[in-house]
Amino acid sequence: MVTIVNPDLDRYIHEHTEPPPALLEELREHTQATHPRAGMQVGRVEGALLRMLIALLQARRVLEIGTFTGYSALSMAEALPPDGELITCERDPDVARVARSFFDRSAHGKKIRIALGDALATIRALPASPEFDLAFIDADKERYPAYYEEVLPRVRRGGLIVADNTLWSGEVLAPETPDGRAIAAFNDLVHRDPRVAHVMLALRDGVTLARKL
Repeated sequence: MVTIVNPDLDRYIHEHTEPPPALLEELREHTQATHPRAGMQVGRVEGALLRMLIALLQARRVLEIGTFTGYSALSMAEALPPDGELITCERDPDVARVARSFFDRSAHGKKIRIALGDALATIRALPASPEFDLAFIDADKERYPAYYEEVLPRVRRGGLIVADNTLWSGEVLAPETPDGRAIAAFNDLVHRDPRVAHVMLALRDGVTLARKL
C-alpha cells in the first residue's frame, strides 16, 4: 500500500477539518469496532468534502452506489434540504441494517432511501427524470466503468459524479489485480470522456470529481 499523505500531515488535516456530528462519529466507531472491513468506510475528511459538495451544488437529489454502514450517505443527507432525496444502493442486507439503524436516529434519515439489491439493476430501473445533482460511486471496483455509464445520463448538466478509491493504494501505476485494472480503466475512461470536466484528488485512496458538461 502506498502512503499518499504523510501520517503527521494527515492528522493535521483531520484536526483542521470541521468535525462531524456526534452521531457520525459514533457510526465510525461502531463500524471500526464491529466490521472486519471497516477500512471501506468513508473517512471524516472525505465525508466533510461530500457534505460541502452537496451544499455548493445546492443539491436536492443524490444517488449513491455502495452504502456500507452509511457514513457517506448520512454525511450528504445532512446538507440536503428538508425535501431532498438520497437513494443509496446496497446489496449486503447486514450492513444495510446497520446503516438504517443510524439513519433512523438522525433528523436527516428520512431523506435517505436504501435500495437493496444489485446496483446496476436499481439504476436501470430509475426513471429518466428528475435527474440527480450528484452521484457518488463507492462499490465493487470491477463495475466502476459500468456504473459510470449508467449514472452519467441520469445526472443533470453541471452535476457531479464523485468516485472513491481511484488511486487504489497506488496500484493504478502498474495494475496487477482485477480491481486495480478496473480502476485504471475507469480512470482512463473519465480522462478521455468529452462529456465531463474532471479532476483527481489525492485524498485518502483517491477521489475523482467529474462535472457533466
